[in-house]
Amino acid sequence: MMHRRTFLAGIAALVTVAPSPMGAASLWTQEAPTVVYVVRHAERAEDGTNDPPISEAGWERARLLASMLADAGVTAIHSTDYRRTRSTAEPLAKVEALATRSYDPDDLEGFAEELRRSSGRHLVVGHSNTTRPLVEALGGDPSEPIEEMEYDRLYVLTLTERGTSTVLIRFGAPFEG
Repeated sequence: MMHRRTFLAGIAALVTVAPSPMGAASLWTQEAPTVVYVVRHAERAEDGTNDPPISEAGWERARLLASMLADAGVTAIHSTDYRRTRSTAEPLAKVEALATRSYDPDDLEGFAEELRRSSGRHLVVGHSNTTRPLVEALGGDPSEPIEEMEYDRLYVLTLTERGTSTVLIRFGAPFEG
């Protein structure tokens, strides 16, 4: 019995002292990474204004996004202050019972810093001219430019002390450009 306790104590010491393959931080003590889901707003309806709503195809994409992220543990939703971005976030906000917070698209570096300092899982809804710059500001790989009628990108950014990993997922009706 004494040998078994000594053996187990030795194993416990190795687990807490041995460096992990991920670097100096132990996997046992590492905090959960911040995950940021970044999308452009869904398809907009043309109503001749600067702040159009989303179209029926846009609502379909917004509901699909909510379905895809329903089990992702989203803890915060961020949107620019436009109807099309707020509407894109609306189905997930209802499912998760979360308020949608506005962010300033003219201060993406400041917003990126705010996201880096926060924990949890965030959905960010932006525009064709803010989505890629935000991904880049978070240290991610934004890929090629977003086309005018392209709405099917979902970036999944995992922010850790070691950097940012980027996964680009296409969802809903594909962009045919």
